[in-house]
Amino acid sequence: MKLLGLLVFSTSLFAQTHWVGTWGAAPSPQLEPDVMQKQFKATFNNQTVREIVHTTIGGDSVRVRLSNAFGPVPVQIGAAHIAVRANGAAIAAGTDRALTFSGRPSVEIPAGAVVLSDPVSLKVPQAGDLAVSLYLPGNLPGAGVHYSSQQTSYIAEGNATAAATLQNPVPFTSWVFLTGVDVLAPANVGSVVAFGDSITDGARSSNDTNHRWPDTLASRLLARKGATPLAVVNMGIGGNRILHEGAASKRQQFGINALARFDSDVLAQPGVKYLVILEGINDIGHAGSSAPASETVTAEDIEAGLRQMIERAHERGIKVVGATLTPFEGPANKTRGYWTPEKAKVREAVNEWIRTSKAFDAFIDFDKVVRDPANPTQVLPAFDSGDQLHPSDKGYDAMGAAIDLAIFK
Repeated sequence: MKLLGLLVFSTSLFAQTHWVGTWGAAPSPQLEPDVMQKQFKATFNNQTVREIVHTTIGGDSVRVRLSNAFGPVPVQIGAAHIAVRANGAAIAAGTDRALTFSGRPSVEIPAGAVVLSDPVSLKVPQAGDLAVSLYLPGNLPGAGVHYSSQQTSYIAEGNATAAATLQNPVPFTSWVFLTGVDVLAPANVGSVVAFGDSITDGARSSNDTNHRWPDTLASRLLARKGATPLAVVNMGIGGNRILHEGAASKRQQFGINALARFDSDVLAQPGVKYLVILEGINDIGHAGSSAPASETVTAEDIEAGLRQMIERAHERGIKVVGATLTPFEGPANKTRGYWTPEKAKVREAVNEWIRTSKAFDAFIDFDKVVRDPANPTQVLPAFDSGDQLHPSDKGYDAMGAAIDLAIFK
């Protein structure tokens, strides 16, 4: 009877908690070796990568998610550690934890696979920085890469996973192999996945300042008094499209199409309750510019792709929020053919559908937030990063601040 009581208690306790992503990044196919070398200024051979990530919710138990997505060969992780970041490449004293994988201190990730570390006890800070250090003993390609992180990470020689700081590290602004950090949370805690392109990824925002609009949303959700915490996981990829591949633009880093990555980057994330989709501007702009004109899409094409994602998320009980596409008229965009009057009409039609179709559970009018009232097809100058497409820090902050938190009840 006592054993039965213990079993019932243990099962009940397990039901009270689950894993929730506190941080994440979506990987893209790897670049050619010579381009990779230029990108990282390193070969990933007998080196440690110390990757810095910014959490949303906190917790007392943590695990990491490593990906060899798109990798053609197995990847050997010789050792892995996690710690609270102090500053730069240094970790906070007393927080270093060695990670294991199925009880082993190293792991081989098969081609195309994802592995989870075993959980370790660590006081993960809310809205704080973690350092995840991976030792790469062999000559490796950089598979499972998120190329544009707006966050400085570090590369050091040899196995420095347990080092309090790194000697002469090489800085880089991508995340390699690391695609998620999860914390154990109460059953009523969940996450918001922000799914989109460079405007969700935070392109052209200031490095190391967390000015992406999902960061602002996360800060506001955490500040709600008396509300159940919600994590925010950013699954934006610069250049991404709903219906076509980044490779068609000769930019592998733009990722595979959003419908193809939806399972891994949204549905497979632990603890997802809400999904915000801001995607489609590159479907409009890239065709006939950096991608073949044969990939031109209509508003109806984009809407059909969005409906597919809505239905697939609803199957999992995920509430889906649509976001209107922001303005993109500007001299540089006109010159390269990214913006034309015809493309502007497609954006306007998609936005009208997002606002009125009731296909989404709710919508966010980012177009209204960042457009210039005097020139509605253009970004407000105060919110423009300089390329007439991506917002500035101030623009991203305005986007995050304009979201109605009542959506996330």
